Amino acid sequence: MVGQHTVLFWFRRDLRLYDNHALAKAIASGKNVQPIFIFDENIISELPANDRRISLIYNQLKLINADLLKIGASFRILQGNPKNVFGELLATENISAVYANEDYEPYGRKRDEEITEFLSRENVAFHLFTDHQLFHPAAIQKKDNSPYTVFSPWKRQWLIKLEQTAIENYDVSDLHNVIVSSNYRFPAIEEIGFKNTSDAWQMQLPHRDKLFEYDRKRDFPALDGTTRMSIPLRFGFVSIRQLMQQAAGFDKYVSELGWREFYSMILYHFPHIVHRSFKAKYDNIPWRNNEEEFSRWKAGETGYPIVDAGMRELAETGFMHNRVRMIVASFLTKHLLIDWRWGEAWFAEKLLDYELASNNGGWQWAAGSGCDAVPYFRIFNPTLQTQKFDPKLEYVRKWVSEVDQSTYSKPMVEHKYARERALETYKRAFKF
Repeated sequence: MVGQHTVLFWFRRDLRLYDNHALAKAIASGKNVQPIFIFDENIISELPANDRRISLIYNQLKLINADLLKIGASFRILQGNPKNVFGELLATENISAVYANEDYEPYGRKRDEEITEFLSRENVAFHLFTDHQLFHPAAIQKKDNSPYTVFSPWKRQWLIKLEQTAIENYDVSDLHNVIVSSNYRFPAIEEIGFKNTSDAWQMQLPHRDKLFEYDRKRDFPALDGTTRMSIPLRFGFVSIRQLMQQAAGFDKYVSELGWREFYSMILYHFPHIVHRSFKAKYDNIPWRNNEEEFSRWKAGETGYPIVDAGMRELAETGFMHNRVRMIVASFLTKHLLIDWRWGEAWFAEKLLDYELASNNGGWQWAAGSGCDAVPYFRIFNPTLQTQKFDPKLEYVRKWVSEVDQSTYSKPMVEHKYARERALETYKRAFKF
């Protein structure tokens, strides 16, 4: 049982014991610190038992717990509705404060507002800090205090703020002096309701040689040209501050990290984009939404090799190269005229690195409906994209083994016809 001078540190999207903002503040409070993690029923109840992301989180928690055991402490793993979980904790424990890092997605913000109100009634402070991003989503605004909606001018101000701000790393090395001595039982993943798919992912920061070649290689899916940092960033296995420090001087890579923060800012200020287009006129598009065609897209059976390769890679690994993500999203929304929300939901189900802001931003970019999107009349030609970015079909053949055989599917729709149909559909929708 924790004592009356104990504070809780609530791990969420920051699963690491280094450079952790709120954990450093909890240590600096001078109180004893007990780390907890809550498997939130509001989230996990909607996931299948073999969800790979839960396995990733669970295995990372086990690694952290092993480090905690070395200093005489342990994780307290909890499960349920967070508000109810805290109610049960406060009924049996003497807790003076809870520390956590902020979550800027709509559900996270609503949850934290409810937790703040509940803990306040119990005279327990709830301290929140910026950690998952370099800056709070409201930190960069126009002169009239309104949010930016176009990336380029936002990025200019973001880069200025980066230059003017010393990126601070948060020291948690004193944790061993303040951690609560405990030996809580670590549950089996099956007790939480899931199966361990034994996924593992790179946790180290990318070598600078990789960043040096990033601009030249990043668009070619057959090459090992990206850093694969989207997954560890999603769950906080790595520190965004340390990654930015490592990326200093590599402008293209820094710009890509900027897109991540830009989309988070857009979601923070315009939460309606979760369900509706950022540009309202795009809600008038009469999507075809053919379920059979959607199924063929999901299965990687469209007859367009680069599209099929991407969808099969996603199904098997939970990952898809970013260039290919743009191609398959353009194909679904423009060639098949299927609502971007259908594609966004499929990616949300399958992607290991699923992050609401970036996923939504990417899909609305492809559909033309987003705040800073590709024009509706720009429609990727999958064949030309293949010739440009996978000319030897190295990526395609890895995932579509039958591509050179007569049994391979014929294209489900002809590109020129699909392009003209999409242009006419969009133009007609904009008249209303």
